[in-house]
Amino acid sequence: MKMNTIIKYLAVPVLLLIMAGCSKDKLEEINVNKNNPLDVPSRLLITDVITKTAFSITGSDFAFYASVYTEHNVGIYNQMYNAEIRSAEPALATTYNNTWGSVYETLYNLKIIINKTSEGGDEVGNYHTLGIAQVLTAYNLAILTDLMGDVPYTEALQPGVIFQPTLDKQEALYTEIFRLLDEGIANMGKETTAAGLGTQDFLYGGNIGKWTQFAYGLKARYTARLAFRNGGKWDDVIAFANQSFTSAADEAKFVYNGSSTNSPFYTFFIDRDYFGASTSLHNKLTQRNDPRDGVFFVPYSGSGDVVFAPNGTPSQVQGYYGISGIMSPTAPTYLLSYHELEFLKAEAYARNNGASADAEAALEKGLTAAFAKVGMELDSTYWVDEVLPLFNADPVKEIMVQKYISFFESEAVEAYNDIRRLRALGNDFITLENPNNATQFPQRFTYGADDVTTNLNIADAYGNGSYVYTEKVWWAGGTR
Repeated sequence: MKMNTIIKYLAVPVLLLIMAGCSKDKLEEINVNKNNPLDVPSRLLITDVITKTAFSITGSDFAFYASVYTEHNVGIYNQMYNAEIRSAEPALATTYNNTWGSVYETLYNLKIIINKTSEGGDEVGNYHTLGIAQVLTAYNLAILTDLMGDVPYTEALQPGVIFQPTLDKQEALYTEIFRLLDEGIANMGKETTAAGLGTQDFLYGGNIGKWTQFAYGLKARYTARLAFRNGGKWDDVIAFANQSFTSAADEAKFVYNGSSTNSPFYTFFIDRDYFGASTSLHNKLTQRNDPRDGVFFVPYSGSGDVVFAPNGTPSQVQGYYGISGIMSPTAPTYLLSYHELEFLKAEAYARNNGASADAEAALEKGLTAAFAKVGMELDSTYWVDEVLPLFNADPVKEIMVQKYISFFESEAVEAYNDIRRLRALGNDFITLENPNNATQFPQRFTYGADDVTTNLNIADAYGNGSYVYTEKVWWAGGTR
């Protein structure tokens, strides 16, 4: 102890002597932590942003909880069980806090990239990276406002400057989303002064043409999203979609190798094991003799037949109910799939002209791609005997039900958005069987606890959290 004390107090004058012999430049060099650089090239930042967008946002708690609310899965343990029975979780500020933080961290890093590659930045002229960053900003901002409604944005992302940013209205945020997409498309069409991203781009390997297709696909998605508010600009949906993916080879999906990286739903199962096979989804498949029923669900390891969990009233038990059969370490995270684009086109054609040849052709393409997603071929008998009669009787309904099924399980957030959009349009096509939905269907997700406890603007909007059951987001007919 005595020796330690001597070393402790001798260290100060020794350090002062060392510092006295150092020049100002040398001192500044010593103060730089080379393991934590303050300025990172945009090509490195974009890699982190893409990864975080896929794994920590799109494939995160947002998707896990959405899969419960859409009845793709049944929550059978702990937090997911509470979400299933509508106890605490849907209204708590802590429920989505981690992902809430991930979105804002990602938006902040994207802001850095945009500033670096814009006029006045040290990478001005790097138009392609600028365009990609604008598209990813639009994508992440849309996820945030689609789930939470009004959120801080204009005054946010300014640490040390504005400590309690106000909330932007969702209507204004959607104007910003389309601006970002339009400017991103324009910038990706310019001649850039920088080398391509190459392997730093985990989505498209630096292929700017595919990024442009992705941006147009997002314009199609978000134009349809606003159907209740914009009167249904279905011709625009078709036009944007036609400039997007031409096959599943173009779609925006993040791929995992199954060794150093595993898919989010698989990771969640290994770490938590909180989901059971959904009776509601199973019923929809069996009612239409859908061959995917035997692929979507498998028995829990070591058990015999698949035991389906009752939606809203499961037992809180692990190792009993069946589980997802398409969950795997390498299952990709879809930011935007080809089948979603074809279903969007099919819906647009059908809303314009009913059971037209164009709507039927788009539906068949979407369904073919949806079957391929789970390693199957579209069965002609199923198409002719089951799908076409339902399509001819009510084309929009059948398109939307098929789209809902195709989103199992990693595209649950889009299924959740569609359910709310359809209800706003008076199209309650997706039958949900959880009895708790009669009074407690979550109309939105809560704000994150980190800001509920520190930002009075968010605290006021959050209240006690019960608003999630009563306040629809703006594009679904609400006011915020």
